[in-house]
Amino acid sequence: GAAVGAAQDGMRPVVELMFVDFFGVCFDAIYNLMAKNTYFSNGSFRVPMVLMTSTGGGYSDGGQHSQCLYGTFAHLPGMKVVAPSNAYDAKGLMTTALRDDNPVVVFEDKMMYNDVGPVPEEDLAIPFGVAEIKRSGTDVSLIATSSMVGVCLEAAERLEALGVSAEVVDPRTLFPLDKETLIESVRKTGYAVVVDEGVLRYGVTG
Repeated sequence: GAAVGAAQDGMRPVVELMFVDFFGVCFDAIYNLMAKNTYFSNGSFRVPMVLMTSTGGGYSDGGQHSQCLYGTFAHLPGMKVVAPSNAYDAKGLMTTALRDDNPVVVFEDKMMYNDVGPVPEEDLAIPFGVAEIKRSGTDVSLIATSSMVGVCLEAAERLEALGVSAEVVDPRTLFPLDKETLIESVRKTGYAVVVDEGVLRYGVTG
């Protein structure tokens, strides 16, 4: 709530909340203030803030620390939702988030915290709503979010040994979503497998 006020007063706050599972204690500030105040004020107040959190399971922390709630935030108008799959994209998307005049939620998969990858020292800004083909293929499209991109790249290598050419597509941002790139990939290959840690029903995977 303090960050929303700071953002409306001209600052660009960055808030880090340890686990997305804990967001229930501050949903009112997120859903009813952060996401909506620009619209409630007819544009008089902007809310340029970034909300960072970790997501996903994988190391036995229980049901209160392992959810993947992309869909909860992508569903609500007024927020942009980012889910980088590597260090390079994380820097480029964060730069764009920091410069955006709208609230942005950045999901970091905790299973990637120890990953290492190339990141340029110079300025890097990756536009929202632009998916990336991480690996080209012709037989099946593997569309994945966050850490599942790496899983799909590994799967694509194994499939290649079996004579199957898999294309791996990373949306990078879940809202705005680059539907065109996803559709074009599936139109080319004829088959799609969507890989995400979230719940299937009403989620990003759906």
